[in-house]
Amino acid sequence: MIDATSQFRPLDPGRINLMDPLEVQYWCRELRCSEQDLEAAVDAAGDHIAAVRDQLESSQPGTPPH
Repeated sequence: MIDATSQFRPLDPGRINLMDPLEVQYWCRELRCSEQDLEAAVDAAGDHIAAVRDQLESSQPGTPPH
């Protein structure tokens, strides 16, 4: 069975839109994080994917700083 996010691509792949549930599911799958972690990272770093990715990586225990 194919889920709704398997073929989904965000309209702006450089930004995360937390208002779109499909996009949230897509980014959680891509970034391997929970919705809560994604929301916290966007709150802390803004909606640009590179900043969110850096925020998620830096918030994981045992991850060396950049």
